[in-house]
Amino acid sequence: MELYAPGARVAHVEYGDGTVTRADEFHTVVDFDAHGVRMFSSPRVTLKSSAVPAPPKATGRRKRVKKDAK
Repeated sequence: MELYAPGARVAHVEYGDGTVTRADEFHTVVDFDAHGVRMFSSPRVTLKSSAVPAPPKATGRRKRVKKDAK
């Protein structure tokens, strides 16, 4: 069982590339580029190191402009 450090880029057979957000001896949490956050059992998950860079994340939501009531 290999533990990955938070921030490590990994690849999973089904979900593709992602970034490890948390890992300990029991659970590994990965934020996948195309499938969102998934939690795995650390002893059972099969991940490989990935050299694919993470896509840019959105920096925030745009403010909605209120229209004047008439």
